[in-house]
Amino acid sequence: EVQLVESGGGLVQAGGSLRLSCAASGFTFDDYAIGWFRQAPGKEREAVSCIDDTRITNYAHHANGRFTISRDSAKNTVHLQMNSLKAEDKAVYYCNAQGYGRDYWGQGTQVTVSS
Repeated sequence: EVQLVESGGGLVQAGGSLRLSCAASGFTFDDYAIGWFRQAPGKEREAVSCIDDTRITNYAHHANGRFTISRDSAKNTVHLQMNSLKAEDKAVYYCNAQGYGRDYWGQGTQVTVSS
């Protein structure tokens, strides 16, 4: 059974930091690109960052310079370090895995930033 389990969300003050984690199981982790998406209330889901199987990373404009994505193959886990958080970063953050034509999603973790 494929599972993507997000953790690390919570409430933080503007300017603070959070580290999200996505623990993967049930598929060949090293062969998949792993990404983070987010969805704010009343808005469409949008891409945040991704890291492919060769560890090449990409960031959305709103995340560039503030967020860092990394992957730990030993633990089948992807992390998203989020610094200098802003009120507009408030959203549910979802982990996504893509590979071999397959597309898996986690249940999401809530990030709330107080101003």
